[in-house]
Amino acid sequence: MLGFLRKKMKRLRPVQILTLGFLVSILLGALLLRLPFATIENGSAITFLDALFTATSAVCVTGLTVVNVGVTFTLFGKIVIMLLIQVGGLGFMTVASLLFMAIGKRISLRERLLLQESFNTDSLQGMVRLVRSAVLVTLVVEGAAAVLFFIRLLSLGYPVGESVFHAAFLSVSAFCNAGFDAFGFQNSIEPFMTDPFICLPIMALITIGGLGFSVILDILHNRRFGRLTLHSR
Repeated sequence: MLGFLRKKMKRLRPVQILTLGFLVSILLGALLLRLPFATIENGSAITFLDALFTATSAVCVTGLTVVNVGVTFTLFGKIVIMLLIQVGGLGFMTVASLLFMAIGKRISLRERLLLQESFNTDSLQGMVRLVRSAVLVTLVVEGAAAVLFFIRLLSLGYPVGESVFHAAFLSVSAFCNAGFDAFGFQNSIEPFMTDPFICLPIMALITIGGLGFSVILDILHNRRFGRLTLHSR
């Protein structure tokens, strides 16, 4: 059975493998969100269709939801959603390549082709370096913003644990342009509409994340407008 699946996988084109990877991520996310301890009411709060919709929206970073994330899901469920958003923001192959590097597995030519398709670049050179740079940029930007959010939420009276979680969730969601929040307010983050310490970092994260990794890295490496690629300009 495993041999048959390997043969089938080898026949797939890079685009097909990427699509399959996203579908598997969505289905796995939906199954995790349907676990009894993923929702407040032991799984009865949502149907499988609701869970599938939420997982799809998270991985594809659309921000559309059919349930209020903050009041429907437990901490476990919210962490699952945050991880799905991060997978969608980084890209399935970026996350897979990061795991391969963590366990010491060599990135093959086929996997480099998948990365090239995922990042939409013209060259195969420096794919592994591109993955590392993309992950580093993500960690630095999201981490810096999370610290700002944590300090602000703490000053607003949120407990330390809640401040840590909401700061991380908000940072990941904004940088990945996902549009999710885990506060449970009726109208997303409307209560913070006049708070510059929340709104300005979110706007910065949305803008930086919206540029894309190739543009961000091009700006960081070249720094002068005249040296930027046509795509970055």
